[in-house]
Amino acid sequence: MTLEDARRLDAADPLRDYRERFDLPEGVVYLDGNSLGALPKDTPARLEQVVRGEWGNGLIRSWNDADWITLPQRVGAKIAPLIGAEADEVIVCDSVSVNLFKLIGAALNMRPGRKVILSEPGNFPTDLYMIAGLEAQGLAERRLAAPGDLEAALDGDVALLMLTHVHYKAGRTHDMVRLTRAAQDAGALVLWDLSHSGGAVPVDLAACNADFAVGCGYKYLNGGPGAPAYAYVAKRHHAALSQPLTGWMGHAAPFAFTDDYAPAPGASRLLAGTPGILGIAALEVGVDLIAEIGINRLAAKSRALSEFFRKCAAEKLPDLELVSPLDPLARGSQLSFRHTQANAICQALIARGIIGDFRDPDILRFGFAPAYVSFEDVFLAAEGLADIISTRAWDKPEFQQRAAVT
Repeated sequence: MTLEDARRLDAADPLRDYRERFDLPEGVVYLDGNSLGALPKDTPARLEQVVRGEWGNGLIRSWNDADWITLPQRVGAKIAPLIGAEADEVIVCDSVSVNLFKLIGAALNMRPGRKVILSEPGNFPTDLYMIAGLEAQGLAERRLAAPGDLEAALDGDVALLMLTHVHYKAGRTHDMVRLTRAAQDAGALVLWDLSHSGGAVPVDLAACNADFAVGCGYKYLNGGPGAPAYAYVAKRHHAALSQPLTGWMGHAAPFAFTDDYAPAPGASRLLAGTPGILGIAALEVGVDLIAEIGINRLAAKSRALSEFFRKCAAEKLPDLELVSPLDPLARGSQLSFRHTQANAICQALIARGIIGDFRDPDILRFGFAPAYVSFEDVFLAAEGLADIISTRAWDKPEFQQRAAVT
């Protein structure tokens, strides 16, 4: 694989012009959009409008005049087609962690007599920590099973199967249709974490008959650091949905200011506190851009990018251990490799302007955000990785330090 090969692929890429819609630093190869998406060029102007126009001039009137009050529902409706949902099944609110807590609580309420939440070891930590929080209150019981043992672990005590569709470290995907059916056949509900899926790979919650889902706004949806998350509840569960964080914005009539809680209809009852308007407004820009490109086109390019990187790495670093599945259809929009010096290698890459990330204890992870990553980016990253490993350029004191955020 050569630089000329990469440039030919870029010239033929139907999405190549979308790269210009993002504010990417000159001289930086950015392969960490699976952790924090790049800045859309339209986002600063939109925030300026919200800050100076709607907030600065409109002040509190903008809850009505700019329709801030329905922003969580409106942006949720825009996310819905990206994950195979109907408009009124998705709401933008809070963080993934908080939404997990709400939906685990909702599932426990809907399956009285069952307390087990089934997941897998090595799932993203916040997913497991949210179970632990409810377990500490005596409300839930955590059960973990390896991917190949999940179906056997489904018994009459399981209230909820909770899994991440694309594994954050390895990048492997779960079979959503098969596992959802198995859980529901056992009388359990299913909650899918789409944080490493939404905006990059195809997801069809309706086709797999999912019950609940959550997803991240700051990765492939490019909503900015700490962007609000989204949550999905299948319409068939709307009437029965009861979540534990019964805040005033999830009330049927929040400005009636009554003492007793009455839930809003449908997914809107997942709201709790006042929504962060600046965060949702920024997220909307990224969502609009990803929706314009289209998930099928993004997924096709994602697979092509990751395969090009994999082939480049295999040629230049045949002994580097690939952790992600070989089949691009069996993985998300990333590739992960194992190396004992993964952290130092990651730091050495960053020093050269090639940004991937490190996951403890020994994983090098590269994300391929197809909206703006080019094949030339991928080639340069593979070339830099090969040089750093073959020359041991990572073996310097400044690359041995562990940063607070990796």
